Amino acid sequence: MPAMSSAADRPRPLAPGRPGWDALLLALLLVARLRINTLAEATLFQHFENVTAHSWLGRLLSDQAEAAFGPWFGDPIALLLTATSLAALLIYLLVDLAAADRKDGRRAYRTKLALVWLIVALTVLAPTVKLVLLRHENLPHSYSHDGGVIQTEAAIDFFLAGRNPYVEDYRNTPMAEWGFPEFRTALDHYPYLPWTFVFSAPFRLASDALWGWYDQRFVYLLLFVAGLVLALRLAPADRPRLRLGLLMALGLNPIMALDLIFGQNDLFVWAWIVLALALLPRPPRWPADRRSPVTDRRPLLAALAFGLACASKPTAWFMAPFFALLLVADRVSSLRDLPAALPSLLRRGWPALAAFALLVLPYLLWNADAFVDDVWRWAAGTTETHYQIWGWGASNFVLAFGGLTSRFDYWPFWIPELLVSLPLLIWLVWRQARHNHPAAACWHHALLLFAFLYVSRFLNENYLGYILAFLALGYAAWPAMAAPAPAEAEGAAP
Repeated sequence: MPAMSSAADRPRPLAPGRPGWDALLLALLLVARLRINTLAEATLFQHFENVTAHSWLGRLLSDQAEAAFGPWFGDPIALLLTATSLAALLIYLLVDLAAADRKDGRRAYRTKLALVWLIVALTVLAPTVKLVLLRHENLPHSYSHDGGVIQTEAAIDFFLAGRNPYVEDYRNTPMAEWGFPEFRTALDHYPYLPWTFVFSAPFRLASDALWGWYDQRFVYLLLFVAGLVLALRLAPADRPRLRLGLLMALGLNPIMALDLIFGQNDLFVWAWIVLALALLPRPPRWPADRRSPVTDRRPLLAALAFGLACASKPTAWFMAPFFALLLVADRVSSLRDLPAALPSLLRRGWPALAAFALLVLPYLLWNADAFVDDVWRWAAGTTETHYQIWGWGASNFVLAFGGLTSRFDYWPFWIPELLVSLPLLIWLVWRQARHNHPAAACWHHALLLFAFLYVSRFLNENYLGYILAFLALGYAAWPAMAAPAPAEAEGAAP
């Protein structure tokens, strides 16, 4: 039985009349989101002209209004979305302040939740749709990310044509026109795993049948919204303010939200892991008798969803040891319990192994060398054309002091990866066994991946958005050990 928490550890109500921390968080994230969106769109070539000349976007305002805006401060659609989102923020701040003086928390929570969803729609979903529409009427390599959109669409086409995306090159696709020529090493490699194009293929067929064209961000938009809805279920129901904060941190994520707008695919993996966590039964719902079999199908479905995440991108693999422990959360309270829990782990986890094998083995059998070359050796820098040393991590010290002559030189990053990640993995697995909850798994997954990528060949900024999303989940989904304070209760001011 857990020790009773002290009075100092228990949540305390907010001071009477004091604004909530969620209001400040929303203001910070929204201002950051708007500034990031503005800077990103400022780099787009002839963006104002493309918006005003678009067959649909250009009709939303009159020619006189478009001329009044002018091309200097952003396109008119973006500015109108910005102004509307700031109006929603102002209403949120007023609702929060009014709720601090009255006991109408339930109504205030619903209003604030709707406002956060509105702000996410205005600053993330609508800009994504705008860029999708602009790309459709401009060059196919414009307004999009190279790998997450352009290359994945080409991989879908290869898959539907019965060709191997890991054998084919991408030199005759729009990928060949994206970015700087010296950094187009992915033209010979598809670095993602098969579920990215297998899952997306039906959406491509449906979109082509309905509209005659397709954008991979259709899939990302669907998974992003579904992931946000599912993620809210992971936060305690009696902590509405925490739920609001989680929605803000995920929906307005400074990096991952921009990745959705341009079409990077980290949220594809994130959404499948969130689905897996949402399907898991919580430890109190497991059978009371530790020896009794589990008849609930939710662990099997959760394992299936996690297997699909692992068959999407290797970043999901860093969650595997922690998710495995979650599958036997009713039987493991320390690592000493793990040997006895292995049979239960196999009974509950086999769908993950089956899904991964079903998707990956055909390509390994088809051409194992091409598959490993694309998914592993290209990123590790050990194939003929490989990814450069890049990003925000410790690899910059190697470039500065390692005696290399080019970003494309080989350096044994596997040594610091092993030295840093292995001890950390052992400690985090030990800790997960003691605190075997989805929130702990999210936090541990984020830390292990962060440490590995920091000392790897590249730590791209999109990975930090993915890591931040799991840190937010890990913080918000942690179960409270004490009764919520009155100001945090569902019926009180959120």
